[in-house]
Amino acid sequence: MTRRGATLIPSLGLGVVGLYFITPLLATGVFSLWEGGDRYGFAAYGALIHQPKLWQSLGLSVRLAIETILVGLVVLVPAVFWLNLRVQRLRPLFDFLSVLPFVVPPIALVAGMTTLYTGPDWFVGTANYLVVPYVILALPYTYRALDVGMRALDLKTLTEASQSLGAGWLTLIFRVVVPNLTTALIGAALLTIAIVMGEFTFANILLFNTFAVYIDYVGQTSATEASALTLLSFLITWLAMLGVLFTGRSGRGQVQIGGAR
Repeated sequence: MTRRGATLIPSLGLGVVGLYFITPLLATGVFSLWEGGDRYGFAAYGALIHQPKLWQSLGLSVRLAIETILVGLVVLVPAVFWLNLRVQRLRPLFDFLSVLPFVVPPIALVAGMTTLYTGPDWFVGTANYLVVPYVILALPYTYRALDVGMRALDLKTLTEASQSLGAGWLTLIFRVVVPNLTTALIGAALLTIAIVMGEFTFANILLFNTFAVYIDYVGQTSATEASALTLLSFLITWLAMLGVLFTGRSGRGQVQIGGAR
């Protein structure tokens, strides 16, 4: 096979895959502009802009994403730090626990939560309750991102150097480890945003009107507006994925102690 043929076949394969993904998006975009008959315009987008429920659901999903990021990082950063520093023999257990959300269906998780867990009304009766399952759903991605970032650091040397300067464990984590995990933290945060913005099962069963639930509701009442919302959701997800990609490429692994390089 010639060199030209060797490069042509992969290019054709990428082109076919690209068409496979782009064609439905183009069809959705065209349909979102349809106004009946042979008329096309931005009426669906204009109607959505003036829908208060859209902004309420979008704001709720963004707030839940921020809360999920904070809770997940507060729990996992110290855990993954200690795993890599002192208890690496427990790595198989951590790896096993991190993939459980892939194995257990969301419907089973929400059934278990509603059956076994009863808490205060100010928590269970509000949308903040969704943070619990969202942290679980984001666990595989957050754990892997942080673990890769921790493995790239010489934690033993950083710990000894920091403690020799009088730093405690909290100072070590927040002023030494966290500044060197910027790429991993941003990647974990963006992946969590993509998960929370698209999650439907938990919010729908627990009767909270998140962005994904609102898209489903609009899909039952206005197909063109639902197509427009689908494109918006897709755009948010892909912006988060591009953010992960560019953040990973821009990471340089420059170790800092106390903010100094």
